[in-house]
Amino acid sequence: MIAIYYLVPNPYAQKIGAWFIRILAFVPVNVKGNPDPEAQMFLLNHQSEMDIGIMETISSKDLAWVAKKELFKVPFFSLVLRLPKDIALERESKTALVKLLKDCKDRLDHGRVITIFPEGTRTETGKMKPFKAGAKMVADKYNLKVQPIVFIATAWHFSNKRRDFRPGTVTAIYLDSFIADKSNPDWLNELHTHMQKVYDDELANHPRYR
Repeated sequence: MIAIYYLVPNPYAQKIGAWFIRILAFVPVNVKGNPDPEAQMFLLNHQSEMDIGIMETISSKDLAWVAKKELFKVPFFSLVLRLPKDIALERESKTALVKLLKDCKDRLDHGRVITIFPEGTRTETGKMKPFKAGAKMVADKYNLKVQPIVFIATAWHFSNKRRDFRPGTVTAIYLDSFIADKSNPDWLNELHTHMQKVYDDELANHPRYR
């Protein structure tokens, strides 16, 4: 992606890099549901390092990823985030939330889709961690159209913790999109419950993951 970034229009460098990883690892994806062409924010559960590459290849949108600030300081890898102007999030900092809102507005004005793992980190247990409030704050502030996406057992196929890879088809489920409703202070928690149920119901049909 870094090598070709200035040779192709946005966001093709990110897409080509992601496809390269998927082809190299041989990861077919079964997509269920339909992406909303008007979605302004994607919210995804997070289990594996493959999740970013999978999302880039199943969406034609120019994704603006929100990632922890520490990743923007990692030598070489930081270019993967800095070149496409992804968004750095400093955790546990109230002043950083102001910058998060400003950066998200800038990316939205450029037609990009804010893409967040609301859990804030990976989990391989199958039980999603509580969603952090940053995603809700951005969505509420700009009255965004949000589309959740549930990845099914991606850690079973590629686990950073176990350091192993198991070939097979990954499932990604686009859920119905909705307009963020700031009058409902609990919509993010309700979404967490809904996404977990979709995950559990889908997993029930795939005994090999259990």
